[in-house]
Amino acid sequence: MCRLFGLSAAPQRVRATFWLLDAPDSLAAQSRREPDGTGLGTFGRDGAPLVEKQPIAAYEDTAFACEARERESVTFVAHIRYASTGGLSGRNTHPFRQRDRLFAHNGVVRGLDELEAELGDYRRLVAGETDSERVFALITQRTDRHGGDVTAGITDAAAWIGEHLPVYALNLILTTATELWALRYPDTHDLYVLERQPAGRHLEHVGHAGTVHAHSSRLAELPAVVVASERMDEDPGWRLLRSGELLHVDNRLGTRSEVVLEAPPRQRLSLAELGSVGAASQTGS
Repeated sequence: MCRLFGLSAAPQRVRATFWLLDAPDSLAAQSRREPDGTGLGTFGRDGAPLVEKQPIAAYEDTAFACEARERESVTFVAHIRYASTGGLSGRNTHPFRQRDRLFAHNGVVRGLDELEAELGDYRRLVAGETDSERVFALITQRTDRHGGDVTAGITDAAAWIGEHLPVYALNLILTTATELWALRYPDTHDLYVLERQPAGRHLEHVGHAGTVHAHSSRLAELPAVVVASERMDEDPGWRLLRSGELLHVDNRLGTRSEVVLEAPPRQRLSLAELGSVGAASQTGS
């Protein structure tokens, strides 16, 4: 399945180094299939988003994902893609950018014709073929309807999707220059949060099978909140988000978390209903 990683050190800007495929040989040996894309999203001092991403097709060099990328930001989002919808191209690779917000998604949402009809004029925000970018556009639409309230926008959009569209999973991370949101819905895939206190040790998180390695010496002395598809070290503080739980990390590193979707999707897809490509994208390790 796709891998999600998000980090906030708000209000501090910190330097962190990312390897999006830390051990490609190990990854190839352990995974059912190769990743289809990698991406990293950060923000400059002026709040402008910086998105660095690349599809990984069989004929392409994986150097982009394997090289160390040191960036400074308040918030970070990283994504390893296993494609379920949309071809291998930059426009289908996460994270996506809309209205100076960045977004990455893990899961499958069907019924894209109905979703596009709901988007109306917001369809113009979508450049690629993925369900993820269309979900992001719906969140942008709903956020605008709620006067810029991102928490309300995510809640409204996810509730509409759960009521109207076939859903396998809708795990997501959304960041701005100073804030972070994460949603787990329903309980198909894991999504963990770690409220990390300064403990005199560097941040050193490494995913299984070599996916997403993050390091920051600055975070030995500063607190941070980390969200990830898996526990990435032995810290006992990792907590699995509940189904339908939306986490918000504000611009002072304050956290608020609540279950905003009590009921599972009305049309909950099974793995068998995804077909071979979709199922492979959701079960790769």
